[in-house]
Amino acid sequence: MAVFLGVDTGGTYTDAVLLDDAAGRVLASAKALTSRPDLSLGIGGAIDAVLADAPGIAPDEIGLVSLSTTLATNALVEGQGTRAALVVIGFAPADIARAGLAEALGDDPLIALSGGHSHAGTEAAPLDTEALESALSALPPGISALAVAGQFATRNPAHENAARALIRARTGLPVTCSHELSAGLNGPKRALTALLNARLVGMIDRLVSACETHVAARGINAPLMVVRGDGALVSAALVRERPIETILSGPAASIAGAAWLTGLSDALVSDIGGTTTDVCLLRDGRPAIDPEGARVGGWRTMVEAVAMRTTGLGGDSEVRVQEGLEGGLILGPRRVIPLSLAAIQHPGLVHRMLDEALGRDPAPEEGWRLALPLFSALPPGLPPRDAAVAERLLTGPKRLSELLRTRVEGPALTRLVQGGLVMLTGPTPSDAAHVLGRQSGWDASAAEKALILLARRRGGNGERLAPDAAAMAQRIVDQLTRQTVDCLMEAAYAEDGRDFGAPPEALARLPLTAAALDRAPGLVRLEARLGVPVIGLGASAGCYYPAVGARLGTQMVVPDHAGVANAVGAVVGQVSMHAEGQVTAPAPGLYVAHLATGPARFAEAEAAVAALEADLTRQARARAMAAGVTEPRLATGREDLGAEVEGQPMLVEIRLRVTASGRPRIATG
Repeated sequence: MAVFLGVDTGGTYTDAVLLDDAAGRVLASAKALTSRPDLSLGIGGAIDAVLADAPGIAPDEIGLVSLSTTLATNALVEGQGTRAALVVIGFAPADIARAGLAEALGDDPLIALSGGHSHAGTEAAPLDTEALESALSALPPGISALAVAGQFATRNPAHENAARALIRARTGLPVTCSHELSAGLNGPKRALTALLNARLVGMIDRLVSACETHVAARGINAPLMVVRGDGALVSAALVRERPIETILSGPAASIAGAAWLTGLSDALVSDIGGTTTDVCLLRDGRPAIDPEGARVGGWRTMVEAVAMRTTGLGGDSEVRVQEGLEGGLILGPRRVIPLSLAAIQHPGLVHRMLDEALGRDPAPEEGWRLALPLFSALPPGLPPRDAAVAERLLTGPKRLSELLRTRVEGPALTRLVQGGLVMLTGPTPSDAAHVLGRQSGWDASAAEKALILLARRRGGNGERLAPDAAAMAQRIVDQLTRQTVDCLMEAAYAEDGRDFGAPPEALARLPLTAAALDRAPGLVRLEARLGVPVIGLGASAGCYYPAVGARLGTQMVVPDHAGVANAVGAVVGQVSMHAEGQVTAPAPGLYVAHLATGPARFAEAEAAVAALEADLTRQARARAMAAGVTEPRLATGREDLGAEVEGQPMLVEIRLRVTASGRPRIATG
């Protein structure tokens, strides 16, 4: 029996499954709360629980361990990640404003150097190493990694490689080079992708290390793979260098798990977690791939990933009251700690806070708010005001009234939350589900107290939001249904293939769409329904999704093991490594193959193509074998781009992509 262990680390839970690959069945599954800052506790708890649930399986029978995660996705959605510096080479000032790069950079350091290359791969200007050394010595404390992006680095990576070598020698910090993440020419977009990658290095390294350490401690001698954003498996060593490739890792694994668990080949898959809802179209048994690169948290990256629409909507989404007469609700995008969960972890403090708020009239506007530190020692490099707030949390969670001593400390707390160092408590859909009896396991009485406080708040019309906790809980669940329907309709409009004359996000929220989904009688009768079933995934899918299926007029399939579909999908994929490159034609009779070692010139196009294909084949094969594939299958894709000049066809560029794929090597005991 070939036994595989799949692990998925999400924002709230870490899941684990044992899978009999030959028989195609789940042997056991388990969950544990994701633990921060020490991820090993949650990973270890989930692995130990699933092994205990399958006492007949010995550790040496496990031939493969695979990990998927939503941590990178969640970090970008919530604007989190460690501080990183960006080094750009040969960029014009206007380039920094493109692709959202300036917004993404925020307060992190930017080092702009002369240098870079031309479209043909020739040096545009020498690399200014003296300026780089000077800038490195002036970096502020707290920088955890650097990203390097050079103009036309995909045509010639020499300056990026030289800058990386110098940075490593001077700082010892991890360095991300943009040409290793994408073969695309869009410099600002490559720089953005490299910057986001650098911010994720520490987080993903801690995750992989936690899994490796616990697996080894349990006597499991099997290779560790990680799910990439396109659903393929990659080695743990590679993902440490390129953590941004785990963007949409969890959702990609969930798509594979959905197909495996249901046998459906055409469906919309909706996966609700603690932080996000991820929607993707499953067509002919395979997920659609986004040709423009993964888009997460408002950023359009150059990472190849499933065509997933990720929204900040989950079981732990913050419940916010909208401005206006109606006092409507909106969920997310920020994740908070549900009061029902916080009361399990800190029972005395949470109930005392809620009871005191309930005893006051009017109740304080945020009588449910605690700040919970995710660190055990003061993080280095914090600005003085942020450090002062963080230092007060070293003794444990604090109410905001105790934590913040002046008004100006509010922004400092916000920065700590955005940096992933602190989490706040608040009412959530998970609390609502506990009040309604749809979920159990956490403290329902704390959830009820929190929703009583929320129900007492008044909208712009002066009326209370709800008469009691149960009514408030139902309002929250109804809002989750509405926002989930919006997500699914947006994906359906986007993938339908017809031009409806407006963006999918606008179409999904049109009053006309809402009226058609109501299917109510009237002078004008409208009706809309989805043309494919929906597969609902996530631990809470059974709580929320039946109403979603009814609203959309389609079959809602919530399979067995829906709560651990990500972990199932983590072990049913294949390794797929690729290498990309171009042959350009800068002048008649001159063809340049842009190789890993730099540009090579040829007099004939096919000679340049042959040289490039050999170089890419070597790279792709080496990457696949490093990931554990003994004999990878190789496939080459080619695209010729041309133009017409004075009535004559002219070759402009030839793009090659070599893919090496196969199942990873399985440990045999």
